[in-house]
Amino acid sequence: MLKLLVCIKQVPDVDQMTIDPETGKINRTGVPSILNPLDANAVAAAVNVKETYGGEITLITMGPPSAEAVLRECLAVGADYAILVTDRAFGNADTLATSYAIVSAAKQIDHYDLIFCGKETIDGATGQMGAQLAERFDAAQITSACLIHTVDEANGTLVVERELENSTETLEVTMPCLLTMEKTHYPARMPSLKGKMAAKKKVITTMTSADIPDLDFNRIGDSGSPTKVPRTFPPVMPEPGIVIDEGSVTASVAKLLTFIAE
Repeated sequence: MLKLLVCIKQVPDVDQMTIDPETGKINRTGVPSILNPLDANAVAAAVNVKETYGGEITLITMGPPSAEAVLRECLAVGADYAILVTDRAFGNADTLATSYAIVSAAKQIDHYDLIFCGKETIDGATGQMGAQLAERFDAAQITSACLIHTVDEANGTLVVERELENSTETLEVTMPCLLTMEKTHYPARMPSLKGKMAAKKKVITTMTSADIPDLDFNRIGDSGSPTKVPRTFPPVMPEPGIVIDEGSVTASVAKLLTFIAE
């Protein structure tokens, strides 16, 4: 049976976030937390594989206890199990420390044939997690995967189409494999009422640092994070543009040349 792992994240709704101009810190007070939208595409891709080829889907996230909400949201659309990695020891982690913690926890539960991620998160948008997780899982990696053509469990291979800048390419790869998913063929799924009710009853496995044997505390949290963000700056908005319409091309070009000369 295929073992599928989906890595998701609870993020603040960035449309409602502000930056304190004095301290340079992000103000999250009153800002709701949501499932990272691109992770919803990864969940949809995993559910599609499960429906087509069978298997079971495990979700994993690292975050505060409130992150249970996004796990249940994904359980409601077809995932089977969920792991919440939560402990103050994991706080202030950058992507390097986060990927180490997630893989250390996931390996305590099972091994996985396919690992799914969104291509990036809307709060950090570094796009680093997929590559780091693939390395730590010792898995092949396909970035910008847009369509899973076939999965051959018997031979341990799959055929995947990935997006390039101006084209696509089709790859055959051996499992285990990590995919960072595009939303092209895998839009976010809407949970049914039955799915929501079932998700409420499912048990979420909570793991703290004490539950992970041989965890290196120098590689998690703030101490394990070489990336530091001392200050955040809001973007400087350019001056608004102007529309030149003098009634004819000749007059508009003349007006434009006047602006350029000035």
